[in-house]
Amino acid sequence: MRNYLFILFGLFCLIAVAQKGEEKHLLLPVGSSLQKASLATYELDSIAIYSKTDSIITNGIKKEAFPGAQILVAKEGNIIFHNAYGFHTYDSIQPVALDDVYDLASVTKILGPLPAIMKLVEEGKLNLDVPFSTYWKPWKRKKDKATITLREILAHQAGLEPYIVFLSKTLKNNGRFKKRFIRRTPNKRFSNKAFDGIYVKNRFHRKMYRMINRSDVSSEKKYKYSGLSFLIFPELITQLTGTPYAEYMQENFYKPLGMKTFGFLPSTKNFSNNIVPTELDTIYRHTLTQGWVHDENASLLGGISGNAGLFGTAQDLAIIMQMYVQGGLFNGKRYLQENTVKEFTRVQYPENDNRRGLGFDKPYLDNDQFTLANAYPAPQVSASSFGHSGFTGTFVWADPEHQLVYIFLSNRVYPTRENRNIYDLNIRPAIQQVFYKAFDNVLQHTP
Repeated sequence: MRNYLFILFGLFCLIAVAQKGEEKHLLLPVGSSLQKASLATYELDSIAIYSKTDSIITNGIKKEAFPGAQILVAKEGNIIFHNAYGFHTYDSIQPVALDDVYDLASVTKILGPLPAIMKLVEEGKLNLDVPFSTYWKPWKRKKDKATITLREILAHQAGLEPYIVFLSKTLKNNGRFKKRFIRRTPNKRFSNKAFDGIYVKNRFHRKMYRMINRSDVSSEKKYKYSGLSFLIFPELITQLTGTPYAEYMQENFYKPLGMKTFGFLPSTKNFSNNIVPTELDTIYRHTLTQGWVHDENASLLGGISGNAGLFGTAQDLAIIMQMYVQGGLFNGKRYLQENTVKEFTRVQYPENDNRRGLGFDKPYLDNDQFTLANAYPAPQVSASSFGHSGFTGTFVWADPEHQLVYIFLSNRVYPTRENRNIYDLNIRPAIQQVFYKAFDNVLQHTP
């Protein structure tokens, strides 16, 4: 009986200690799923954080950097800040909600083809250091591309052209569609829906591939951002896995991770979530773009691509970015090997003044030496951190050293892509820096 009482007393003490610890600092075991916690959990000054963040966002909306935005910050797997601001458009009718779905633009690159490529490297189906032409056969016949490696391509060190405007091949001089490429109604040869009333020829992707295959390559090996290879990665992934790219990503990553709204072509799904609009397109769609990918190249591929096309909520993004922070582990399941994540997220060619990882963006080299105005992203992110930005106004960043995930979602291209105030005002790094400074203040005042 005495032993039994002793055990009960011990359990009572453990519970009391755990509850007391929760009030001060909630820590989740590595591999656990995302939880919610307050700023006070980490002894952060919530009044200062909300005040500074609100000020930056309010100024952004006032200067029309975007009509609305959303911020999510997670620390050690705990969502400590998730707030929405403004409206979908400047008419102030539809307020931004925490479960809104956004067009992620180029963030697709690190959350679409890249995890698949990482997995295929682990499985020995891809090698980073053999010629990419080993897998993409047309490049074998191209003298300037035959020896380029996948490592060089992913680090933007291959000298590939930055971008090709494939849309120009589909338009006449008067701006109307060439019927051999695009039709207003679908049929067997035109079943790739790019938008309401826009159907792309099923074989148009082959024309795109041919143009990429024939594109120029710079003889100088230095950092030069290019999204061209990300247009062909989905086809390569399909060939190597025997499963269509979008289906492969759902089966191997998004669905098991619990990413409920994440994927391509949200307008074809029955989500109750609102989809934030992007641009009032005056060239291609001639109306407001909403629920269909903004990027024209991805659109001409039927909305499923590797350079753009993914849509999702901040919560979904937090899940997969947390998986990266935890070295490929999430909620007890391993999706990628830790060494693979480390290899892809390290700087590949620092000797060439190239900050990039493999697919992932990285901070400027010696970023901590710069002021906020000149740094990328925030000056206090660690050298091991990584992420990517999107043309539509999205931004995701993960910092394993600080166990931080930062997500900024907006539709800065509304009503036009010519609006660059989000960059001129340095909004995304400024908010990111607010949180790093807040954690610094806690450390400075800790005995």
